[in-house]
Amino acid sequence: MHSNNKLNTFSVLFLIKGILTLCFAIFFIFYVGLGFFVTSAVELDQSKDMPFNPGIIIIILGVIGLIITVTLGILKILASSYLKSIKNYNFIFAMAVVSCLTGILGILLGIFTLIELSKPEIKQMFDNNN
Repeated sequence: MHSNNKLNTFSVLFLIKGILTLCFAIFFIFYVGLGFFVTSAVELDQSKDMPFNPGIIIIILGVIGLIITVTLGILKILASSYLKSIKNYNFIFAMAVVSCLTGILGILLGIFTLIELSKPEIKQMFDNNN
């Protein structure tokens, strides 16, 4: 039962990390807006012949960042749900590894989740629920 409490703690931490990741997506929304502003400013300036519009590159980078952060946020929230219900061991394991790539909080969360998931009694709990 003691290990189950740790899984509940990791579930809450994954939920918080997912929400923070979704909040970080706002940065990329502003980035896309900046791209539209630069695009319109370059189009209004007829004196310079530019080979391409740099605003389009900013928009593309913003959209790619937005897609990645929203996807990661949703997947972390999904991992939180699976941790709470003790299902999909492989998905949670993969999300713990991916979490290790997302900054210091992600590294700590990922490492401690991997340590907890590697315990035999935790694996048994997941096997019993599937």
